[in-house]
Amino acid sequence: MSLADAAREYAATHKQLFNEQLIELVRIPSVSAESQHKNDVKRAAEWIARDLQNAGAENIQVIPTEGHPIIYADWLHAENNAKTVLIYGHYDVQPAAKEDNWNTEPFEPTVIEGVLYARGSSDDKGQMFVHLKALESYLKTSGSLPVNVKFVLEGEEEISSKHLMGFVSENKDLLKADVCIISDTGSQEIEQPAIVTGIRGLTYMEIWVYGPKDDLHSGGFGGIVHNPALGLAQILSKMHNPDNSISIPGFYDDIVNLSEEDRANLARTDVDEQDLKELTGIAATWGEAGFSLRERLGARPTFEVNGILSGWTGEGSKTVLPAKAMAKVSCRLVVNQNPQKIYELVRDYVAQITPPTLRSDVKLLSTGSPALMESDLPEVQAAARAYTRGWGKEPVFMREGGSIPIVVDFQRELQLPVIMMGYGLNSDGAHGPNEHFSLEMFHRGIQTAICFLDEISR
Repeated sequence: MSLADAAREYAATHKQLFNEQLIELVRIPSVSAESQHKNDVKRAAEWIARDLQNAGAENIQVIPTEGHPIIYADWLHAENNAKTVLIYGHYDVQPAAKEDNWNTEPFEPTVIEGVLYARGSSDDKGQMFVHLKALESYLKTSGSLPVNVKFVLEGEEEISSKHLMGFVSENKDLLKADVCIISDTGSQEIEQPAIVTGIRGLTYMEIWVYGPKDDLHSGGFGGIVHNPALGLAQILSKMHNPDNSISIPGFYDDIVNLSEEDRANLARTDVDEQDLKELTGIAATWGEAGFSLRERLGARPTFEVNGILSGWTGEGSKTVLPAKAMAKVSCRLVVNQNPQKIYELVRDYVAQITPPTLRSDVKLLSTGSPALMESDLPEVQAAARAYTRGWGKEPVFMREGGSIPIVVDFQRELQLPVIMMGYGLNSDGAHGPNEHFSLEMFHRGIQTAICFLDEISR
């Protein structure tokens, strides 16, 4: 029996144990954005370190940062000049509360018909945990792996990986590898796995509009003082053209237009309009004219309003004219767009269209670069063969609408290909209420991860 076959058998016979361990991990409320959960994030890191030790990993470190810990571990005893695989994941999660329209308590994991409901179950604890169980399955059976493996797992992905890049820059020799694997993406359906070859970048900003020095009585000043909340709405209303394209001058200048081959490949994984309506509850789809739903989602940039704050929002009425208004906005970016340049374009355009009766300011909060990988790379083809063996179905290649800034950072700093092997579904509800993760996909993922280590060794 080969190393991979023995590992796959071990994983198949330990499904229930793996489920119980995953449930224990997602029960920890490792919310990186909220200071009251700082100890919970640390507790999750220590839990993962213990699991890595039990699996047989070596050189395990829980490395403190000015924020949340980074976990490093490895196993480096593969023979015959074997390749080294760097596995990245994150164990921090988005905030969640029952009153946010959850059907269950977000940190009391609940299994319903083979689906695990809990914050972090899919993004990214469940997908990350796949690789820990693949490692365990090899080392608990043969005591060996066909390749060397390194893990770098962070607790700040949901807050823009504030301290990871400093760690990577200072530890390039420690993290040296032949390929990096990230599992933090999704497929359209269980029976059709996907390898994501493109992700969008991100520029996240706040637009502030200022009027009077204090809130004013709307009866005494309404009609003679420009309302900042109204001014903000007027500014936001000018961000799109009638065809829903973005009106910011220069926004599209650096984009590489889609080729016919690109469009044909994207069409293979197009979004079904009726499925989208049922999933989201929307009355109709929306977006830039002239592009399919998949092209809008993965291959075209966006300007989105993520939140608006101004004036009185408490119970009852208070007739004020607010002194200021703020909108949190983000731009999802495609290959060749520079996040800093996009911020400058937005800043300059807002200044241009701000009424002279108001003042405005655009503050940059965070950025992330887009990335694109070639599907014919040998490492990507090894991943495709692993899906065929472990998942039971040849994968499709697709572009993802989300952003994983660390992908470009790893490509640039470590000079290695990054492959995004997702084990979740796009409908898992990441960042929203009722996030969930199919346990069937969890176990298929473990089988696939085992096969990938075997395939990449070839």
